[in-house]
Amino acid sequence: MPPKRSAPAKVSAAATKRKRTEGSTSAASTNNNSADDQSELQARFIALLSQPEHQKGITNSTLKAHFGSDYTNLVPIINELTRSSKLTMSKMNTGGTAEVSFSLITEEEATKLEGLDAPSKMVYRVIESSGDKGIWTVDVRAQANIPQGTLTKIFKQLETRRLIKPIKAVTAKTKKLYMLYDLTPAKEITGGPWYSEYEFDHEFIAELRNFILMCVRRMNGGHGTGNGVTLKQIADKMTQANVSRVKLTLEEVQQLVQTLAFDYLIEQRGVTEEGEALFVAARKVTTMSEFGWWDVLDPDFHFRRVRFEDGVVLSPHEPHHHS
Repeated sequence: MPPKRSAPAKVSAAATKRKRTEGSTSAASTNNNSADDQSELQARFIALLSQPEHQKGITNSTLKAHFGSDYTNLVPIINELTRSSKLTMSKMNTGGTAEVSFSLITEEEATKLEGLDAPSKMVYRVIESSGDKGIWTVDVRAQANIPQGTLTKIFKQLETRRLIKPIKAVTAKTKKLYMLYDLTPAKEITGGPWYSEYEFDHEFIAELRNFILMCVRRMNGGHGTGNGVTLKQIADKMTQANVSRVKLTLEEVQQLVQTLAFDYLIEQRGVTEEGEALFVAARKVTTMSEFGWWDVLDPDFHFRRVRFEDGVVLSPHEPHHHS
């Protein structure tokens, strides 16, 4: 008689339920671990972008080098932060090559850009990247890759919201530049204190030169008999007299002094113990004998005997450059 086959073991409903529960728990645990990993990765990403050296952005290549194999997991994080207006993407020039870079958006800035569509935000970022030098409208169009008609509307929208402003450069007055509304244009754009309404202000400069010359003469006894005045003393006198419509830096005062030196109106006479240059009124020169303009062509013209008003005499063959 053939042996009886044993009936297949019946799996109880309770056991089946237990297995399903264990499987669900395992899947949930895996999902939780994955979520924790993403949260940790996002925290690392934000911490990296918050570092001072990355305030203006961090390039894609830097992210790859920093995160290694975790880099691919940054994609959903970057997308989510961008959608929630917490992250912006732009182009950064590194070694002459434009590369994608990322930077965090502050809450204040997010509020400022609230309601702008993606093209408008892109135009804002392009203009922002130009800093205090501004950017030509043609370059904005090239970088943002937006049709001119749409770009014109975006410019108007951003101007109305006082996010950007149009400016002109002294070197190209017909070109229209844009920069962020709250920034002050760089001196390369405005021409600095020597320009007014994009024109070189000859009258203003002449007034400052005359004041400096008067200061140098008076502070040296009228005829250069003193020891000389320093650049800082001249600048302090100009500030006290309030002769300039704008605040001048020491470097700008030095530029004015140099123009007077080039015109032989003042000259340097030694230095102070601290090494500061001392300036006096230049000595006028008269020749000992008359000469015609053709004598200037003589190779020995600069080696003639000359006499200064204060009695100083330069002998023949002694170089003198005041003549």
